[in-house]
Amino acid sequence: MKKILSIAFALSLLLGSPALFQVSAAKPGTAALPQGAPLKTMQGTVKVDGEKVMFVADDDNKSWEVLNPDTLKAHAGHHVEISAHVYADKSQLHVMSVKMVKKSDK
Repeated sequence: MKKILSIAFALSLLLGSPALFQVSAAKPGTAALPQGAPLKTMQGTVKVDGEKVMFVADDDNKSWEVLNPDTLKAHAGHHVEISAHVYADKSQLHVMSVKMVKKSDK
């Protein structure tokens, strides 16, 4: 009986220990976000054309394609401030937060 218990204990240690030392490469919920894109805050206007949602920045009038359009679709035509991961090489944004703001005169 002691021999069977010893073997079972040894097998459980042998098979269970790799799970204790396993390191996760990514945090849960962040796998969908591309790596390396800086987070920026910008103000501008939301433009919606069918399913396509664009953000037009106030600073330079540059149009940005929104990668997660559902976040801005309800703000069509509104002036907003967004916090987004910016992919300048592709002119794309992944919006993290949206806040309505009044348009300021420059």
